[in-house]
Amino acid sequence: MFYVYIIRCEDNSLYTGYTTDIERRLSEHHNQDKKGAKYTKSHKLKGLEALWECESKSVAMSLEYFIKKLKKSDKEKIIENQKIIYEISDGKFNGKILESM
Repeated sequence: MFYVYIIRCEDNSLYTGYTTDIERRLSEHHNQDKKGAKYTKSHKLKGLEALWECESKSVAMSLEYFIKKLKKSDKEKIIENQKIIYEISDGKFNGKILESM
């Protein structure tokens, strides 16, 4: 399984990533592990805001890229209602995102 996630940092910034093991990845971000993202080493993790399960690595990477290009206000809308991703993407991810959590 592949997951795309949005985490909130203590400075209220948002970070988007993808992984095959969400618990491990969040631990890396939280502990500011050397395997964690450069961004979260300088922006302490506050918590997980959104999570999607995707059918393949290519879908997860496409979704991550799509979300990273959005304005913060659009990311906040997605956090409020994760299923809105289908509308914002003009249906691009319909059927490819298996579940939002």
